[in-house]
Amino acid sequence: MNWSSAEIGVLAHAVSRAPSVHDTKPWSLEPRGDVVELFERFDVSLPRHDPTGRDRVISCGAALANLELAVRALGWDAQTALFPQPGRGDLVAQVRASGRAAVTELTSARYSAIFRRHSHREPFRLRRVPVRRLRALTGAASEPGVQARLIDPRTETAPLADLLEYAAEVLKDDRAYQRELTAWLSLPPGAAERTSLPWAGLVRRGTRVPDRITFASRLAQEGLLVVLTPDDTRRDHLHAGAAAQRIWLDAVAGGLVASVVTQPLHLPEVRAGLIEQLGLAGYPQLILRVGYPAEAVPEPVKLPVVQEEAR
Repeated sequence: MNWSSAEIGVLAHAVSRAPSVHDTKPWSLEPRGDVVELFERFDVSLPRHDPTGRDRVISCGAALANLELAVRALGWDAQTALFPQPGRGDLVAQVRASGRAAVTELTSARYSAIFRRHSHREPFRLRRVPVRRLRALTGAASEPGVQARLIDPRTETAPLADLLEYAAEVLKDDRAYQRELTAWLSLPPGAAERTSLPWAGLVRRGTRVPDRITFASRLAQEGLLVVLTPDDTRRDHLHAGAAAQRIWLDAVAGGLVASVVTQPLHLPEVRAGLIEQLGLAGYPQLILRVGYPAEAVPEPVKLPVVQEEAR
């Protein structure tokens, strides 16, 4: 078979809604017969925020999760090969439509959530997400070796607050980082300065950092998951991005909102401190904060309807 123009449109639209570092969308798609290839764009560079390109590959992982979902939502089985050509470092994945398959309830729910997902960097509703729901979300991290670990609000938010407070102060004072942030982001006047959640958004020079006790108290009211990988390779980063996106989509499908935090983990001392103080069995790639939205949740989006074309 060959992808129809309508199917290609569905795939491209789903991938375009994947989260990415600074909304850079550092990927491109190329359909070939019954395969769609996902490429990493090396020309998208954030030398201060993402010096090693880790977040760029994590972003590609999120795009890959959306691509696989869109293929399955169109009624095809999806078979994925990661880094299939050793000589092509920019080719991160090939997704093949291997035959017709029924659309599962899980695929339908996650596909719908793609178009309702957004980065919720505001305070959550005061009611905290029950631990059992957070633990259920960790099951979506079904990538090889990836673990989504719940941060214990009773014992682990104090050391986490110390590390994130330190990171916020470092980033506030980093002029090169702030210039890069300003160049990539377009925020309403005063928006960054009004935030009181330096762990939930992008730390600007005017971001208010609460005292340690207040910081820890606010963290304890949030659902926090840290996504870990067994190693720290590009393949691990890709798996982490795909796993985090599936967790995020399951959260949205269940009426929750979320946002991802990666900036502090680019400071080696913060990442090492997180591993040591929380006793993490792996490399932390990102922190996902999950909560109840203060506003109404949009209605679910229906599955795509694509007219059959001659194959």
